[in-house]
Amino acid sequence: MQQALQLARNAAAKGEVPVGAVLVHAGEVIAQSGNRTEAQHDPTAHAEMLVIREAAAKRATPRLPDCDLYVTLEPCAMCAAAISHARIRRLYFGAWDEKMGAVENGPRFYHQPTCHHAPEVYGGLQASESEALLKEFFKGRR
Repeated sequence: MQQALQLARNAAAKGEVPVGAVLVHAGEVIAQSGNRTEAQHDPTAHAEMLVIREAAAKRATPRLPDCDLYVTLEPCAMCAAAISHARIRRLYFGAWDEKMGAVENGPRFYHQPTCHHAPEVYGGLQASESEALLKEFFKGRR
């Protein structure tokens, strides 16, 4: 999670919403990224989406059932769906997102009968650090 937090800090320094994600397989990082929606002019360039794409390409498979994802913010509906489609084993996230989160807030994607795969979910890891990054970033924008 420390690595994801550093990626979030790096994203904030580039004017991106400070979210970082790290995808791990067998204890080794296979993909990592911060948000890049502004840099790529791509609303889908969330950190989670970027690491899933990178890992799937590296492993030449659309499914990552033996991988764990660490992300600094509760995933949105788009990212929660991608995590499900990729069959990621475990999701660890930092701060809860009451407005856009879709795992433990909002639609609670993995609790829906239409969800084909739900990872094990562990929320609140280093939540205060993740929250502080987000609050500081948005304080400067409002």
